[in-house]
Amino acid sequence: MEIKNKMDKKVIYLADALVIGVSLVIVLWMIGYVQPLVIAPLDKYSTNSTSVLFSFAKADVILIDDNVEFSSPMKIYAQDNLVINLKPGKYYWKVEGVVPSEIRMLQIESDVNLMLKEGKEDYEVTNAGNVGLDVKVYSNGSEIRRLTLDSGEGTNFSGDKVVGGQNV
Repeated sequence: MEIKNKMDKKVIYLADALVIGVSLVIVLWMIGYVQPLVIAPLDKYSTNSTSVLFSFAKADVILIDDNVEFSSPMKIYAQDNLVINLKPGKYYWKVEGVVPSEIRMLQIESDVNLMLKEGKEDYEVTNAGNVGLDVKVYSNGSEIRRLTLDSGEGTNFSGDKVVGGQNV
């Protein structure tokens, strides 16, 4: 009788181990299956374009913040292939589905670009960069006008010299 009980206990232990093992395989497979797939942008991506394409799968929320702790994130409910306009700076981002993805870093570089076009009687100055510019217009060595131009904004002026820089 004692031998049969030992044999029954071994069968029970073997059955328990098999159930635990199969359960672990199923749980690990499910975790991998629901883990968000983050495609773009790559970690530590740097660009001077303010429009950024975020590509991901198995997630419906994107969190973007200027700090890695995500203490004040911008939370966007979205689908894959979302284009977001960001100001120059350093950002951390992740997506969340059933579980969160890894955290990635993104850098939007400042682009200072002043475009000057000569007209018949005056000039046109346009901010072709991605940051606001302070512009000074001179005539015969004297400052005659100050302008603040947002990205894409332009204006006409008369003068013989233009100096621009990023406004702070």
